[in-house]
Amino acid sequence: MDFVCSSCGHRESVDTYKAKCDKCGGLWKLDFTAPKFDLGKVDKKLWNIFRYRYFMPIEGDVWKSISLGEGMTPIINFDDGILFKMDYYMPTLSFKDRGAAMLISHCKSIGVKSVVQDSSGNAGDSVAAYCGRAGIKCEVFVPKNTSPKKIGMIRAHGATCNVIQGSRDDCAEVCRTKVKREGVYYANHVYNPLFYEGTKTYIYEVYEQLGKIPKNIIIPLGNGTLFLGVIKALEEFLSAGIISKMPQIIAVQSEHCDPFVKAVENKLKVPPKVEIKPTLAEGIAIGIPMRGKEILEYIYKYNIKVIAVPEEMILPTRGKLAAKGIFCEHTTAANYAAYLLYSKKYGKLSDCLIPMCGAGLKSEPW
Repeated sequence: MDFVCSSCGHRESVDTYKAKCDKCGGLWKLDFTAPKFDLGKVDKKLWNIFRYRYFMPIEGDVWKSISLGEGMTPIINFDDGILFKMDYYMPTLSFKDRGAAMLISHCKSIGVKSVVQDSSGNAGDSVAAYCGRAGIKCEVFVPKNTSPKKIGMIRAHGATCNVIQGSRDDCAEVCRTKVKREGVYYANHVYNPLFYEGTKTYIYEVYEQLGKIPKNIIIPLGNGTLFLGVIKALEEFLSAGIISKMPQIIAVQSEHCDPFVKAVENKLKVPPKVEIKPTLAEGIAIGIPMRGKEILEYIYKYNIKVIAVPEEMILPTRGKLAAKGIFCEHTTAANYAAYLLYSKKYGKLSDCLIPMCGAGLKSEPW
């Protein structure tokens, strides 16, 4: 099993510490084809994402000492035709634990002693927690507008947290400069494709829980952490004949940071540079998505809808959810706001799955 450069095709063992291709600078893809999905191969005695390990690129048993019980989150019928996948029922209160459990298990298996990561908060929390579990030193870089509660969680897990004066993209650049200069392992949810081998379990669980894939799936889209995992799993299901066609996927951005919306409007192959304004949806405030070209290829291939949520919808929507018992963070509220906006414009969606990605306790106060 190898990493393969998405630009030039150069191959490296997955044991490499190289964050990307050193021949051309392209990002890695993973040369791994999962076996045909079969519920009979799921380890139903295990209550974490590694119940699906037969379909994941896992070697050895290191994961047993790394898992914190991530995954297997419930699906609730929130309203008529609206299903919520409660992915903030996780060890660090966000869906990022799926990817972090997978990636840090890999890091432990190849002897990594220290990692760095940049994040708007949730991925940093996850990587810090799993590194703490694994006994791996961790340093996280976050932008200045990151919720103090997320910063507190990162530090509580024993990681160093550096707050960078600038945007989420500025923060990433500072972290990547350190990686290039010092050669430390970049445990990043954007660069390392093993992360998506964890987030794809979101769809595995949906199928196991519902016995089907809903007709409509809403996904937040910043760097594409959940988006790429969902696409990966759905393509596996297409190959296995579990589904005959892709469900309608609606990707969510903020109007204050919407490079994919602008790209689709103008039929571009790469996301354009956009003006980034402050937004409560910090988890998707990515002006320069590093896998932008790859994500757009999927958007065009599967006719994925991309919708931008107005800033003024986020707080009221969060309030409506909280009043019905769902206390989520602001970025997650944007997912439901997108559902409301899309339904108002094009007609009510039925059989629609929406991820509850992060818990409200991680966000700033009202």
